[in-house]
Amino acid sequence: QVQLVESGGGLVQAGGSLRLSCAASGRVFTIFFMAWYRQPPGKERELVAGLNRDGITNYADSVKGRFTISSNNAENMVYLQMNSLKPEDTAVYYCGVVVGGGTAYWGQGTQVTVSS
Repeated sequence: QVQLVESGGGLVQAGGSLRLSCAASGRVFTIFFMAWYRQPPGKERELVAGLNRDGITNYADSVKGRFTISSNNAENMVYLQMNSLKPEDTAVYYCGVVVGGGTAYWGQGTQVTVSS
């Protein structure tokens, strides 16, 4: 199993920045895909940014050029740098990973609120 703990959420004004962190523990050597998802109020959870084991990233169109996903494999950390935040970025943000065999694990989520 893999355990994930997110941190770094909070309240920020539009145009501001936040950096989310996700600490992974457990069978981290089995992870081959890491990502950040978000769930806005009353909406479905959506992929924000993904990073595979080869370092290839992908982003939702709505965050391209503003958000950056990165990892520190030595410390088992995944980050999401969010710049130029907009009110529509308000959501609960979740760290998620997929391990060999296709099992997905999720963190508990961290709230990001962007005020206008």
